[in-house]
Amino acid sequence: MTENKIEELEARIGYQFHDRSMLVQAMCHSSYANEHRPGHLKDNERLEFLGDAVLEVISSDYLFHEHPEMPEGRLTRLRASIVCEPTLALCAREISLGSYLMLGRGEENTGGRTRNSIVSDAMEALIGAIYLDGGFANAKEFVERFVLNDIENKKLFYDSKTILQEIVQRDFKESEIHYVIIKEEGPDHAKRFEVEVRIGEECAGIGQGGTKKAAEQEAAYHAILSLKGNRH
Repeated sequence: MTENKIEELEARIGYQFHDRSMLVQAMCHSSYANEHRPGHLKDNERLEFLGDAVLEVISSDYLFHEHPEMPEGRLTRLRASIVCEPTLALCAREISLGSYLMLGRGEENTGGRTRNSIVSDAMEALIGAIYLDGGFANAKEFVERFVLNDIENKKLFYDSKTILQEIVQRDFKESEIHYVIIKEEGPDHAKRFEVEVRIGEECAGIGQGGTKKAAEQEAAYHAILSLKGNRH
C-alpha cells in the first residue's frame, strides 16, 4: 500500500494513524498475505475479530441511549440491521474502501473489491485498527460518522424485500413481485448476480450481489427508493 494511498484513505475516514502499519494490516486480505512472502505480512482477520466486538459495543451503547423506550427485542433487531454484512458493505462502499484493499491475484480477478463479505470484513478490521491505534473514543467517532449515520435508510436497506412486499400489497393490489436474474458471471466460488425486480411486468429496480439473495435485496432497495421518489 503506497504512501499516497494511505494518506488518501486517512483523509476519507477523517483519522490519521500514529502507527500506519495498523492501517496497512486492516487493508491486507489473507489472499494477499499468502501470496506475498507468507509469514511476513499480517492479514486483517484478527483485526476484524476485534473490530466486530468494538462495533457491537458502540452500536449497542448508541441505540440504548437514542431509543430509551425501545424494548430489548426491537433494539436487537435494529442493531442487527446496522451491523449485518450487506449493510456494512454499503457503509464500506460509501468511503470506497474496496479500492484500498490489498488482494491476491485470484480475489482481484474475481471481483473481490466489490464482494460484500470482503469489504464488510475490511470495515470491521478498520474499526479494530482505529481502536488499537487511537482508543475507544476515536473508534466511536468513526463508527458514529460512517456506520450509525442515516440509520433509517440502513434499516430500509436491511428490510428491503419485506418493505417492498408491503408497499406492493398496499398500492399495487393486482400486481405481484418477481425477481429475475438478468446476468450471472464468474466461477462457482465467486459468482456475481444481477437481478431485476418486477412489479407485474414493469422493472422497478436492479441490484447486484455475490448471492441471489444479496442481489434481490439491493434490487428491492432501489425499487423502494424509486417508488418513494415517484410519490413526490
